Amino acid sequence: MTQAQRKERKTFSGKVHSNKADKTITVVVERLVKHPVYEKFVRRQTKMHAHDENNEANIGDTVEIVVTRPLSKLKRFRLSKILHKTPVD
Repeated sequence: MTQAQRKERKTFSGKVHSNKADKTITVVVERLVKHPVYEKFVRRQTKMHAHDENNEANIGDTVEIVVTRPLSKLKRFRLSKILHKTPVD
């Protein structure tokens, strides 16, 4: 199967919550879910572990992660690109 035939992989964007582990970042992804009874949109968030090969993402950065094969017990994503860098003091 060539690259042209492969389906588009799912991507998520979120903020880096932690980068303390080596080559791993924790990304908080927020989504809006409609409440079944009150029909109001409620914010839900999920923490996902992603592989950051070069340790280039810092806390507070907005990043895009993409689904990949399981890399460890918790890592199912890898860093695709950094959308917005947070200024360092």
